[in-house]
Amino acid sequence: MTGTVDPLPTTVQSAVADPLGVVLQGLRLEGAIFLRAEYTESWSYESATGAVTAQLLRPGTDRVVLFHVVARGTCWVAIGDGEKHWAAAGDVIVLPYGDQHRMGGVGEAESVPLATILVPPPWHQMPVIRHGAGGSRTDVVCGYLHSDDALFDPRLRALPPVFVVRPPEGPAAEWVSANIAYALAQVDGAAMGPSTMSVRLPELLLVEVLRLHLATAPAVEHGWLAALHDPVLRPALAAIHGDPAHRWTVPELAQLAAVSRSALDARFRQILGLSPIRYLADWRLHLARDLLSTTDLGNATVARRVGYEAEEAFSRAFKRAYGRSPTSWRAEHRMR
Repeated sequence: MTGTVDPLPTTVQSAVADPLGVVLQGLRLEGAIFLRAEYTESWSYESATGAVTAQLLRPGTDRVVLFHVVARGTCWVAIGDGEKHWAAAGDVIVLPYGDQHRMGGVGEAESVPLATILVPPPWHQMPVIRHGAGGSRTDVVCGYLHSDDALFDPRLRALPPVFVVRPPEGPAAEWVSANIAYALAQVDGAAMGPSTMSVRLPELLLVEVLRLHLATAPAVEHGWLAALHDPVLRPALAAIHGDPAHRWTVPELAQLAAVSRSALDARFRQILGLSPIRYLADWRLHLARDLLSTTDLGNATVARRVGYEAEEAFSRAFKRAYGRSPTSWRAEHRMR
């Protein structure tokens, strides 16, 4: 193995051929791997607030993107609503707004404050957490990134506050596991510092994970990320992303955007290739996919979360979009 981060897999290199890849490769990201943990069943912890975590990892900023790579075992993560999102070995958990969160294993355990099991800074070597009751083990590698891009603006809610990505079998999954293993081998026992590996790897990892997650976002091929910066679309998208279950109408969205209904409709079609209402419908189904694959929520609850009053209507719309029912899709894509 060489002394540098491995090149991106073909799936990542080819991303520059499409609009999503171009925009993601252009994101300005700064960060590092800062922690690894060995948890044994049963275990659970609660992080500090997002602002406290940001000040600890990157003084002077109020939020960072957090990610956890599950190198071994099974775990869950939950934020304010308490819903557990499950992840297994090879999965990557992303908290794009750095929200306060809880994490735990399969067994029930009382959550302890992260500060009580983590050596306080300053850190001269990468800290290692060893915590739990001594049962089966889960290994997690933790990193952070900072970016001023609108994609990570919590007011827009372009991304769920927590989501789990499982790289498909093949080059992408192999790249993630190989480079995380290399990173750990390099930093174990070594002094912490801004090496090329510690800084560049999280950037490449997050770009790949975002590419996989956003592949199903509506209108992504038409410049969805660029639309987040558009002065007309930005307030309308913020409203849809912030409350997807609301019965949004074009007049409501146009009022928020301070333009006429026809101007808003034309702008959506020009930049995103969809009408506002079609975008809303596609966005709801995009969110439903995540909930079905990473949570224990029933189909009816998922339907209500994303704006469907009737489970039957949700099931029909989901099947039209993805060719299978929510139940069969969940069985095929379940994270655990």
